[in-house]
Amino acid sequence: MNYYSTRNHSLKYPFGRAVRQGLAPDGGLFMPEVIPLLPADFYRQLPELSLPQIAEIILRPYTNGDIPDDALREICRTAFTFPAPLVRLSDNLYALELYHGPTMAFKDFGARLLARTLNYLNRHRQQRNVVLVATSGDTGSAVASGFYGLEHIEVGILYPYGKISDLQERQMSTLGGNIHALAIDGNFDDCQRLVKKAFSDRQLTATYGLTSANSINIARLLPQMIYYFYAWGQLNDHHTQVVFSVPSGNYGNLTAGILAQKMGLPVHRFLAAANVNNTVPAYLQSGYFEPRPTIATLSNAMDVGNPSNFERLHSLFDNNLHSFRQHIAGYSFDDEQTLAAISRLYREYGYLADPHGAVGYLALEAWLEENGGTGIFLETAHPAKFADTVKKATGRLPELPAAWQGLEKKDKHFNRCGSDYQDFLDCLTTALS
Repeated sequence: MNYYSTRNHSLKYPFGRAVRQGLAPDGGLFMPEVIPLLPADFYRQLPELSLPQIAEIILRPYTNGDIPDDALREICRTAFTFPAPLVRLSDNLYALELYHGPTMAFKDFGARLLARTLNYLNRHRQQRNVVLVATSGDTGSAVASGFYGLEHIEVGILYPYGKISDLQERQMSTLGGNIHALAIDGNFDDCQRLVKKAFSDRQLTATYGLTSANSINIARLLPQMIYYFYAWGQLNDHHTQVVFSVPSGNYGNLTAGILAQKMGLPVHRFLAAANVNNTVPAYLQSGYFEPRPTIATLSNAMDVGNPSNFERLHSLFDNNLHSFRQHIAGYSFDDEQTLAAISRLYREYGYLADPHGAVGYLALEAWLEENGGTGIFLETAHPAKFADTVKKATGRLPELPAAWQGLEKKDKHFNRCGSDYQDFLDCLTTALS
């Protein structure tokens, strides 16, 4: 399988090279040259398949030529060691809980697969890779956990200082070793801008063998298809129209859903559920894509004003707004509505949701009221990661899973960096030295 750049379809790389580079040389994002259609037998077997089995079947054509079947099977087996329960709240309303991995967020799916893939691809290489990742919250902790302790790989995690939760920061800044936390004086868009500029810096890329662990890396994106297939397989009624509501920030999660649909997954519609950083819902309404400054919200992992994966979505829909609208409906909600949704979910269903899942629920609630069908909203982070917000909305403090208890006693270690590129370079060099 070859991968083309979203900015130049004639620029094509095999899977291994696309993963190592992260970003195409022209600044575009890699996309698979072919999206294979899965056979009907797969859907009949789907309810009985485990997450690792689904992952192996789905990913095999995308890794063909670079990772042999037995190696892919082992990568999937060791990456997906946790469940993704589909929780029924009512006859037509479900929550897909994606936070049962090591860092309590859906990013564990992509980060763990990417870490094992890159480790396999590097098994005979002597040069180290430096993985750079920008995070607005959960990506950084998932990448830190997934890559921690791997040989020949160093990780630099850029996050907006003072704009993520204390738990999220501790998950990134208390590991040490090959994990380097870089606190940027700015917002997520500044972090993302610095990472993209670093990848266009040929000298830096050659010196450190840079690659990305954001969803701009195709090996982070592809495994996010898996839980859409898994969730659909767990539904009892496959004759109703199924809608997925996806809390959206950088739009990698939604892009993976569209890829799954193009592989044949029978999804009626995807909902782009945004907070007030509503660049994509505004585009769907007006037809104009206008990046805007980031606004801080309670659902901080979605605080993205210029989402990178919009470029991939445009590629999937051949730059056709009508096609975009046929597959995706956009919604946005503010913090007051988010708090009310957390409260309502707990009051009506006894269900504790985090702010991101609550935004997904709000979009789904609006869609189902007008259109009907069966709805699944993605619960992307454990409510304990946003304990103060959840307690404010419900009066109940969510309990921290045992694996993360005591984290607040560990010392943080991070490098404070300015948002100027040279400041960042000095900071990165210091961290890696």
